[in-house]
Amino acid sequence: MIKILFVCLGNICRSPMAEALFRAKVTARGLGNQIEIASAATGDWNEGKPPHIGTQKILAKHNISTDDMIATRITSRDYDHYDYILAMDHNNVRDLKALPPTDQYDEKIHLFLAPLQHPEHDEVPDPYYTGNFELTYDLVNQGCDYWLDYLITTHQLNA
Repeated sequence: MIKILFVCLGNICRSPMAEALFRAKVTARGLGNQIEIASAATGDWNEGKPPHIGTQKILAKHNISTDDMIATRITSRDYDHYDYILAMDHNNVRDLKALPPTDQYDEKIHLFLAPLQHPEHDEVPDPYYTGNFELTYDLVNQGCDYWLDYLITTHQLNA
């Protein structure tokens, strides 16, 4: 089983959006038994909270559920458990690389949008500050498509 963790600052906007959207795409392709999906924050101030109402609304608009999702913070165990740790922005990457005791996990940590070589966005802007949940959804959707295709190809996954 391939294990993927989406990470942002507070785990109420971008990373839960990516988790829910990626889960919907994985399920639609019949790969739910081959890919484990979760999300987490680098900070702890939102622990136990549901996704931001803006995240809930944009996902509901696309018939994607956020039921039972609550914010959590990344733990040292997560670095061992997950194969891919996908960060929404450069600050998240920096914070993720500063948390574990060694650099042995650096190869697991990736900037979510970097492989897309997007002309305007190499990171997902935080809609908590921008208020632009549509743009965030569009970028997360593009990133999820890339990473799902990447995992299917790299790990030879079949439905």
